[in-house]
Amino acid sequence: MVEPHITLDTASLSPVEEKLRGPLEEQLTSALQAATDKITHEYADEPVDTVIVRLLEQTRAGLHPDIAAGFEPDQSELRRVAEAIVRTA
Repeated sequence: MVEPHITLDTASLSPVEEKLRGPLEEQLTSALQAATDKITHEYADEPVDTVIVRLLEQTRAGLHPDIAAGFEPDQSELRRVAEAIVRTA
């Protein structure tokens, strides 16, 4: 089972984002984990690049629209999660 976790880069956060970092990381991680679980369950031999797109779409769908609009995950980390889904399927 894939257990992704999101950690925000503190160097790129505004003062407000820094104050909200803990709850924001929890919300992002929860949305990514839910997306990972759903995609793992529904996986049907898609290529890694397709899984990456689905992960991003599903994660954003699980977030408040304002947070989703600003959510730009590290693509290499998203690929790592997608590759783990493909490998374990």
